[in-house]
Amino acid sequence: MAVRVKPSGNIAGSTERQVAALLTLLAENGTIVISGARIAREIGVSRSTVFRWVTRLRELGVKVKGRAATGYFLEQVPDILTADMLRQRLRGSLFGKRIYHFFKTDSTNRVALELGHAGEPEGAVVLAEEQTAGRGRAGNTWHSERATGIYATLLLRPRLAPVQAPLLTMMAGLSAHAAVQGVTGLNVDLKWPNDLLINGKKVGGILTEMHAEPAQIRFVIVGIGINVNQEKFPADLASKSTSLRIETGRVQSRLEVLVQFLRQFEPDYQELLREGAKSVVKRFEATSSYARGKRVRVTNGRDSFTGITAGLEEEGLLRVKRDTGETTTVIAGDVTEVR
Repeated sequence: MAVRVKPSGNIAGSTERQVAALLTLLAENGTIVISGARIAREIGVSRSTVFRWVTRLRELGVKVKGRAATGYFLEQVPDILTADMLRQRLRGSLFGKRIYHFFKTDSTNRVALELGHAGEPEGAVVLAEEQTAGRGRAGNTWHSERATGIYATLLLRPRLAPVQAPLLTMMAGLSAHAAVQGVTGLNVDLKWPNDLLINGKKVGGILTEMHAEPAQIRFVIVGIGINVNQEKFPADLASKSTSLRIETGRVQSRLEVLVQFLRQFEPDYQELLREGAKSVVKRFEATSSYARGKRVRVTNGRDSFTGITAGLEEEGLLRVKRDTGETTTVIAGDVTEVR
C-alpha cells in the first residue's frame, strides 16, 4: 500500500495509519477473538471498512482468521514492523517519535529524501515491509522480499562537513554489527565501506545519500537492509547472500533486530558528532577483517587492481598496497576478497 509523499510531509494517509492500527490491535490481543464492532469502535470506522481492511491484511500475508459476524483473531502474531509496535520499544529515543511505515513502497530512501527536502526533523524513520525498487550502492537494486527483511531509512541533520558524510555509512555498519551479533550471537564481519557479511556472504548493506552545500550538510539519509528471515534468494544472489535465519537455523525477530540497531545507532551517532572521525575509524579497523591485511580486488569503473588492505585514513578512506608496491587511497569502489 504505497502512499505518495506530499510536500507537507504527511506521508501516511489515514487508511495506511488505520490499517496499521487494526494490525496492532489484533497483535496486542494475540489469538483472542475481537468482534468487528469493537474493532470499528476503537479505530473509528464502519464494520464494512474493517472487513475491507482485514481482506487487505490477508492479501499482505497476515493470517487473520474469523469473519465479521463472529469477530477476528490472528492465527499467529506477525513479525510486522508497524509504527505503533516500534514506538513502544523506543520511548525517549531520537528514533521513537516520527516513524513512517509502509506495507509496500518503491524505496524507503526515496521516501526519506522527499521528507528531507520537505523539512522533516532529524530522527524520522521510514520502514517498508516490501520494496519494489530497493536501492543499493552503485545503482544496484536491493532484493526486498515481503516481511522477511529489514528495509529502513533514517533521516539525519548532522553538523558535519560534507567530506565526513561517508563516516555515517561506516558508523551505521558498526551499529548493525553490534545489533545482529547481540541478538543472534553470530560472528559478523564488515566489508569496507558498507556491507555486513556472515561466513563471507552478504547479510546486510547500507546506502547513505546526502543533500549538501559545499561547506554544510543539509540532511543525510542512511538506508539499511538486513536479510533476516529469507529462506532462499534469486539465482543471481544465492551464492553470495545469506540471512540470519539461514545462518542460525531458526526464525529471528525483525522487530528485535531493528530495535537493537536503532538503540545502538543513537549513542554511536552522538559519539561521532562529539568526538569526530577517530572514534568510528578506530572501531571499524578493530571490527572489520577487511581493514588491514586482506588481499582484495578494487574496482571503481575506471580502474581495477589487486593488493593488500593497509588500514584506514583519518576520514575513513581505505588504503590498499597494490601488487606493484604503491599504496592507493580508495575513495569509492567495489572491494572484494581475492582468495
